[in-house]
Amino acid sequence: MSTVALPIDSFGVSHKGCVRDHNEDNYLIEPQTGLWVVADGMGGHEAGEVASASIVDHLATIGIASSAPDLRARFEDRLSRANAEIRGISRSRAITIGSTFAALLAMDGRFACLWAGDSRIYLVRNGSIFQVSKDHTEVQELLDRGMISAEEARTWPRRNVITHAVGVSDELEIDFQQGELMPGDVFVLGTDGLTAHVSDAEIEAAARSATPRAACQALLDTVLARGGTDNVTIVLVKIGGNGAPHPDRSAAEGLAR
Repeated sequence: MSTVALPIDSFGVSHKGCVRDHNEDNYLIEPQTGLWVVADGMGGHEAGEVASASIVDHLATIGIASSAPDLRARFEDRLSRANAEIRGISRSRAITIGSTFAALLAMDGRFACLWAGDSRIYLVRNGSIFQVSKDHTEVQELLDRGMISAEEARTWPRRNVITHAVGVSDELEIDFQQGELMPGDVFVLGTDGLTAHVSDAEIEAAARSATPRAACQALLDTVLARGGTDNVTIVLVKIGGNGAPHPDRSAAEGLAR
């Protein structure tokens, strides 16, 4: 039976922040499966928590896949089931609920990153940080069209409006990137409560911590010290090996849709 080709160490943390009454985020760490997930529910009145919990509960049933393609197929099947369940809850309660998610799959020396919404996945490789995911938000679409600048995007009134999420429509829309795992790679998965307060450079610096636990705690401490205006969830995955530099491999190289 196939397993993850490189040793992996991981840790996750979730906090309601300094403003919100409860935590609508969820996360999942399943190293035996080769799966790590963060999810940020929306809908209010504790409904968002139901949506994010549906995602992690369904994904937790994947089990041990026979191959990387099998793992990907199982993931998409469970996510579709979660989407249907959340749609059913929305109809029964006559409200719209949903959840963003960001997921890392790792098996046989390969990885796949999948996401919907504005939860993010970063890859730190050879001392450089690369945002693997691309936000599904109105403000990102405006940036892509050249209608606003990056500076304007930081204060855009509708910058938190997302365009894709699990459970908001019968048609599930997700994006993905895939590539080869390298010794020393560090993946950081975070909900928008992280990136609202912490820069990419600060995430990269934290990723250099001795352990994933220390890195997650450092990032959480920074978010809370800066006001913690939203729920925050962080999962950090460190790929083992000697971590020696790969001069011909930038962080972005080897990624494919």
